[in-house]
Amino acid sequence: MSNPIIIYSPLASSRLLYVLDWVFNTRLGIDYKLTHNLQDAAHLSYGGYIKDAIQIPDAGLLREKGIQPHIIETDTWQNIPTLYASSGSDIPFDIFSAIFFLISRYEEYYSYTPDKHERYPYTDSILYKNNLLEIPVVDEWIEALRKLLIQKTGTNINTKSFSYLPTYDIDIAWSYKHKGLLRNAGGFVKDIMRLHFGEAAKRILVNIINEQDPYAAYPFMYSLHKRFGYHPLFFVLAALETGPFDKNISPGNKAMQKLIRTFAEQGTVGIHPSYNSSKENQKFVSEKSALEKITGSGINFSRQHYIRLFIPHTYRQLIANGITDDYSMGYGTHIGFRAGTGASFYWYDLENEKQTSLRIHPFCFMDSTARYDMGLSSEDAFDRLEKMEKLLRRANSRLITVFHNFSLGTDKDWKGWSGLYAMYLERLVN
Repeated sequence: MSNPIIIYSPLASSRLLYVLDWVFNTRLGIDYKLTHNLQDAAHLSYGGYIKDAIQIPDAGLLREKGIQPHIIETDTWQNIPTLYASSGSDIPFDIFSAIFFLISRYEEYYSYTPDKHERYPYTDSILYKNNLLEIPVVDEWIEALRKLLIQKTGTNINTKSFSYLPTYDIDIAWSYKHKGLLRNAGGFVKDIMRLHFGEAAKRILVNIINEQDPYAAYPFMYSLHKRFGYHPLFFVLAALETGPFDKNISPGNKAMQKLIRTFAEQGTVGIHPSYNSSKENQKFVSEKSALEKITGSGINFSRQHYIRLFIPHTYRQLIANGITDDYSMGYGTHIGFRAGTGASFYWYDLENEKQTSLRIHPFCFMDSTARYDMGLSSEDAFDRLEKMEKLLRRANSRLITVFHNFSLGTDKDWKGWSGLYAMYLERLVN
């Protein structure tokens, strides 16, 4: 589109400019011009009346500074649920405030009762309370706005099409292998005491007879990526000491180092910071350094272990330690769209009222969340995933999934998941 979209607003806050940049430049791929003159011709009028312009109400959020309590009315527009609803306008809700509220994660600055892992609970989110968590409402609003602008301006606006990115969390690289004599002996005794004789036997077969480890799904994963042309992300837990929530193989182990180097050849390696690293920054620094030494290159991508994302602390820590892209924007206990979108965006630091350099990449599906936290069967989990994917396709957004090597291996608890995953990836490209 050669001519920019002209937007009238009496406002020129950093919040408004942040939203306009993302909606028009990033998502729609078009230029815009902001005018404060009511006499100018405009395509959109935000918070003031201009004849022939598309009228959008101003709810006031983008005028504010700091965190304020908000009563948010809900309604629908073109059969899409909305926030900051208001009557009497062409777009009957403050679309810019609604987008800002969700992608800035404004509600996570309110007081809340954390879950057992100290995380923001999805049950507090406005999307969950309105049964919208599995709908990318932000993407749907932007797609509807695109179509309205085409209708009003007569100019075609071509936006980026749907895309998919497979990502993996490597929490426990092997179930039995490379854990050393003491850990395996301890595990064997526990298996016997719990009467898990099958697991005890499997442990012996893997370590002594060299049978395939049930978590070692790597050749299968690599073959899928090669077959379908994907460049995946591998987030590796590189904890330098084990603990109740950090059970991976040490990055000092030669087999683990070889595996990490293979990940770097097959895709991109990111850090999966250990459970308490957000509160002990030196742990994060040491783990990142260990990964960089193994891969021979900088580590710029991150996803929080157990999705222990504490806004704004976590993001500030990541920026301070050279992370440019974070993939933690999702819930650890429910599938869906934490920020209402599948598309990436720069984090806006509400306390400092500015856009930062950290790009946030939302995910909407995690295998362990679907199975353990939501109790879904493999068939039901992939059915829910396909429904979200279809919505993202219609809205020209992006799908990011999170799988673990253990769900795609031969572990009996994950029977059927690897086959459904292969079928799903094949359907995605056809």
